[in-house]
Amino acid sequence: MKFRITTVFALASAVLCNTAALGAYLEKEVTDGGTVKGNLSFTGDLPETAIEKVAITKNPDVCGEGYREVVWIDVDKGALRGAFVFIDKIAEGKAWASPEDGHYMILQEGCRFRPWAQVIKRGPIVIRNSDKGVLHNINTREMIGVEKGRVVKRTMFNFGQPDPGDINKNIKPRRSSYISINCEAHNFMFGFMYAPEHPYAAVVDDQGNFEIGDIPPGSYKLKAWHPTLGVQETQIDVSANGTSEANFTF
Repeated sequence: MKFRITTVFALASAVLCNTAALGAYLEKEVTDGGTVKGNLSFTGDLPETAIEKVAITKNPDVCGEGYREVVWIDVDKGALRGAFVFIDKIAEGKAWASPEDGHYMILQEGCRFRPWAQVIKRGPIVIRNSDKGVLHNINTREMIGVEKGRVVKRTMFNFGQPDPGDINKNIKPRRSSYISINCEAHNFMFGFMYAPEHPYAAVVDDQGNFEIGDIPPGSYKLKAWHPTLGVQETQIDVSANGTSEANFTF
């Protein structure tokens, strides 16, 4: 009996050690957390590829007629939209907040993915088709090699959704937190997600601003990702109950 108890204890300790070695994020109460906030901007002339006009050839009663403008680089008065900001490799900190309506969702409405960009927790997600009489085919892919500039996409799920309603899936990235979504039935429907192991990530608002709070005091690498323009990074120092500022210019 003593041998069995010792063996079980040893196995449990090994599991805990392996979990720590793998870098699993640890949720804990943060009582003296700081904040980082800032802005993303774009300077210079937009490339011709910033906006792509794609002919609408299916479901014009729902998708619209003529052409759809796919805005790959969305800039308003210098503010860069549709971008993500996140802390890289944080070991422990606050718990994830509950998502709106109790679940994460990819919404297909008016032949658009709404929102264009969102941060999600790895795990269950609802795929909702709100377009009556429209067949959507969602292809969700892990983007490997984003930070090296050589992207390879691995499909996580790809299926047709011919009727309005919900389908439950799981987001399980293997090698990357960067995720793209597109509709195989409508070649003008795109979106992006970032699925980190921790909740210290945000999508910039319409003015290009972001704010991430409840960060344990310490030094961190902060990154900004725009799906078309790539990744930038900077070092930040977060003090207890303090506020740091970080800005990115693409």
